[in-house]
Amino acid sequence: MILNALILALRAIRRNKMRSFLTILGIVIGVAAVITLVTVGSGATAKVSEDIAKLGSNLLMVTPGQMRSGGGGHSDAKSFDIDDAKAISRDVSSLAGVAPTASSTAMIVFGPKNWSTSVNGVDNDFFKVKDWPIENGREFSDGELRSGTAVCILGATVKKELFGEQEPIGQRIRIKGISFEVLGVLAPKGQSTMGRDQDDAVVMPLRAFQRRISGNDRIGLIQVSVEEGVSTEKVQQDIEALLRERRRISTLRPNDFQIRDMKELASTMLATTKLLTTLLGAVAAVSLLVGGIGIMNIMLVSVTERTREIGTRLAIGALEREVLLQFLVEAMVLSAFGGLFGIMLALVASAVLVRVLEVPFVLNMGIIVIAFLFSATVGLAFGYVPAHKAASLDPIEALRHE
Repeated sequence: MILNALILALRAIRRNKMRSFLTILGIVIGVAAVITLVTVGSGATAKVSEDIAKLGSNLLMVTPGQMRSGGGGHSDAKSFDIDDAKAISRDVSSLAGVAPTASSTAMIVFGPKNWSTSVNGVDNDFFKVKDWPIENGREFSDGELRSGTAVCILGATVKKELFGEQEPIGQRIRIKGISFEVLGVLAPKGQSTMGRDQDDAVVMPLRAFQRRISGNDRIGLIQVSVEEGVSTEKVQQDIEALLRERRRISTLRPNDFQIRDMKELASTMLATTKLLTTLLGAVAAVSLLVGGIGIMNIMLVSVTERTREIGTRLAIGALEREVLLQFLVEAMVLSAFGGLFGIMLALVASAVLVRVLEVPFVLNMGIIVIAFLFSATVGLAFGYVPAHKAASLDPIEALRHE
């Protein structure tokens, strides 16, 4: 009986090809939209996770100043110095590395070329804390760090802009009129989650930066890497207590510094992207309901057009449930075709969009199955009313229908 109903449904669809195509178009668009948005959203989530991992593992960012209540910047506060970083490294346990960092923006000159970039004073812990290896060349020697020798390591973008395909190691560049020897090139990191090019940077010994670039001993950031398996919350509390003591902050006063846990930032951003992906998928699913209404509308038209055919079938002995099944199967076949074409369209659209947006292609088979089953359910639900109307026709009245 089901096979016979399927054959009749395919014949009816084939008789009205254009109308059938327009009917399933709503389902196609709905299924494609749901799968595409969820796939691209999953890729964006994976990209965010990957970018946050590039910042370093188990990382705490310690900065002077406190966010104002309006969120409009930092209040005035005493900067850190190298002794603060040494105290954290000495007095706080379970640390993998402590990297004091001072930063500024400067023009870098090599021959006729120049490039404005971020210049950072660091020590060798910076490369470990940031999980940022040197692709070509070497780290700073102990003597260079102690004496503040005029040497530097380039980010991949700076190397490309100043040197192109030329080998930069051993060459000399000028920063604020001072000549620095290039020791190496950092491995490419790409853009951060906020869209900033992480490779657009130059690093040099902290003492060289303080003496030759900034002219002071202030440190704007201390990056702390916590050992694997150790609670960052406990380390954060220890650093907070140590800095409050060193900065002589009374118990009645708030901190004049901030400690940000990158794990908390990561989980917040991932939760946000997942929520947005879910919301976009839910909005796209509404178009499936619109497609279902289109199926019901066309099936009602089809029942009206085929009233005499239905009356003939009932008159020669067809049961009401057989007529009901015939139109239900026809509606489900339409929605199933829409689901299949929608899946194919979604795969093509997703492949194109992830390349344009430069996010990973994360195919979720679960959402494909759910979207297809949902489209079939929509066909069943919206096809029932026309099918019931067809099965309820009076054979005599149906045969009289013009």
